[in-house]
Amino acid sequence: MPDESEFPAVVRLVGEALLGGKSDAESYRELTHLDRTLTVFDGAQPVGNTTALPLTMTLPGGARRVSGVSAVGVWPTYRRRGVLSALMRRQFADIRERGEDVAALFASEGAIYGRFGYGPAASAVSFTLPTRETALRPDAPRDPALRLRLLDAAEARKEISVVHQAAAPQRVGEFQRTEAWWTRVLHNPPGNPFSDLKCAVAEDDAGPLGYVLYRTRQVWDDHGTADSALRVEEVYATAPAAHTLLWEHVLTRDLVTSVTCDMAALDDPLFHLLADPFRARRRHIENLWIRLVDLPAALERRSYAAAVDVVLEVADRHCPWNAGRWRLTADTAAARCRPTDQEPDIRLDAAHLGAAYLGGTRLGGYLAAGLLSEAAPGAVQRLDTALHRADLPYCGNVF
Repeated sequence: MPDESEFPAVVRLVGEALLGGKSDAESYRELTHLDRTLTVFDGAQPVGNTTALPLTMTLPGGARRVSGVSAVGVWPTYRRRGVLSALMRRQFADIRERGEDVAALFASEGAIYGRFGYGPAASAVSFTLPTRETALRPDAPRDPALRLRLLDAAEARKEISVVHQAAAPQRVGEFQRTEAWWTRVLHNPPGNPFSDLKCAVAEDDAGPLGYVLYRTRQVWDDHGTADSALRVEEVYATAPAAHTLLWEHVLTRDLVTSVTCDMAALDDPLFHLLADPFRARRRHIENLWIRLVDLPAALERRSYAAAVDVVLEVADRHCPWNAGRWRLTADTAAARCRPTDQEPDIRLDAAHLGAAYLGGTRLGGYLAAGLLSEAAPGAVQRLDTALHRADLPYCGNVF
């Protein structure tokens, strides 16, 4: 655990390991709890680091505390020496001791974290919309009682925090933002070719119902014709008509010819609101990775869409307390997961359960790939059905 005097050196380590700028790494300080930060030193030099951010995240079954793993890095000349493995094992033990059963992270490299029991649990999409070819459906929900206000993002901080606090519980994977998180979200980095953050708030007489944060960039082509860009940072709404109003605003801004968004949910309402969904040029990206640190507790605290009774034989190198056979008995009201000596219905790795935990990844894909095995025919299908959710998991804030 570093102290305040050592933190600047940790900043340098993280920035170097992740190839980020110094300011990028320093932005973690207001979010970082030093007592939840693990650093390996060689003398006075930090050579490895990881931290766990205490997040209140929406999971199947409701919001609860999750360890948001962040600032993971090893000094380049100390790679392949077991530094990261030692940090991960110690962090899992610490998380378990704190009574937190789930860890989450955004992976810089997918090949790394599967080794430590994390599974890719949520996906996202980036997209571009050419505004001259894009329109919303005529039957998209609209409410004449709604109005729109355009503000600098900092001016709208109170209103948008109210909207986000109400919207986050409706999406598995989202977490509640503290004041420190809002400061980071609303930051305007120096040297950005785009404008400072703008905010459009959709509201009625009762208060705000949605907002969009975006930046613009003025561009003129060689013929003097506007070819400006608008980049959406995030959109949250608690009413369908507010969602429509916000997207109509950004898609019809004068002089803008393209609207881009670097990260949105795969089932974002926008894709259903477009008159021609094929106009959205999309690119699939990974989102949230999940690790079940206390497997039986995590499975018991989860909600289920259907009844299931299955025996799991779990392999777990880095959390040995999870390894073994577990009988999961669940229905739509409650779940129970207890050790058993019964023959297993499914043999799998802890990473597979992490991937499936949020309900967005199917275990059937791992079965088809031969990465897990099924002793009882239909057991994987039954478990997938129980884990299923109608909505897809997504986290809109990288940590």
